Amino acid sequence: MLNKIIDRIKLPFRKEKELYLSLYQIIGVLPHNLSYYKTALLHKSVARRNEKGKPVNNERLEFLGDAILDAIVGDIVYEHFPGKREGFLTNTRSKIVQRETLNKLANDLGITKLILSSGHSQSHNSYLGGNAFEALVGALYLDHGYTACMKFMKRQILGELINIDKVAYKEVNFKSKLIEWSQKNKVNMEFKLIENQKDKQGSPTFHFQVIMEGIPCGEGHGYSKKESQQEASKLTLQRLRREPQFIDEVFAAKANRTKMEEEPVLNVPETSQDMNFIEGSEPKVEKHENPFQTEVFDEKSSAADEVKEELADSPVEEEEKTNNESFDLSDISHSKPIDREAIIAAAEAEAFENK
Repeated sequence: MLNKIIDRIKLPFRKEKELYLSLYQIIGVLPHNLSYYKTALLHKSVARRNEKGKPVNNERLEFLGDAILDAIVGDIVYEHFPGKREGFLTNTRSKIVQRETLNKLANDLGITKLILSSGHSQSHNSYLGGNAFEALVGALYLDHGYTACMKFMKRQILGELINIDKVAYKEVNFKSKLIEWSQKNKVNMEFKLIENQKDKQGSPTFHFQVIMEGIPCGEGHGYSKKESQQEASKLTLQRLRREPQFIDEVFAAKANRTKMEEEPVLNVPETSQDMNFIEGSEPKVEKHENPFQTEVFDEKSSAADEVKEELADSPVEEEEKTNNESFDLSDISHSKPIDREAIIAAAEAEAFENK
């Protein structure tokens, strides 16, 4: 408390009074060591060096501030959402500390206006402000400690600028959501690079398009692959939610693909082998054309056919068949064999009687 009173008394007599006041409005406390904050606001594009010739910029403080932010925001989220699972807490923390959120916070707090950089670095939508925000947190940690950083995040950020409940239930990672949806519905999807060029300042730009089942979907532009793919995923998700015909078109293409994959193969080749190499198998009878005969007969088959024709044309066979059918000899039998002499004697006796 005494240190704060002393800092306020010294403020009118400081050389860089405006910078002190600006930082006080941002972080809520007066700086003790202003050099930390100057370094946090110094972009590498300025290319300054210290007495030893080493480059001086905010990258080291950005690294430190990133770690401090993760710890502080993780602590706040853990206390704010009791009973929530680890996945929910991790997702909420990542939404708060992501570059897009920090970039917006830097603009709203006025940090971007204090950054010392070349005009080229600010010409396109980079994360210059977000990186400086992290570096400023690192400088605050070195100057005032962890407790001051916690108060800064609770009061200035989550207390006034960010509604932690809205952030927790807001969908941000459109790419991961689109991939999850496509995998769940077994829809083929890819990110196709349409164009990779450089803008007027020489910064690389990317143009990606989402392709689902061969159908062109949303397109996205950005200064990084992640940024352009996020935009393309967002537009594709909006079409899936708002255009039922688009969903029908995607699933119709999927049905055609799966139908082609599952269609049975016709004319399956046989697996039986030719057995001509086995001894004893009957070779095929080759029939040669005879100039003297119009028909060629096999010996066995021709003989059998002739017998059948003779039997069909013979009246004797028909008569014998009818006689056999008209006389039943089943009740005629003899128990003793007939003697030859007896037969002759009976024939002579019958001859005399006829006389």
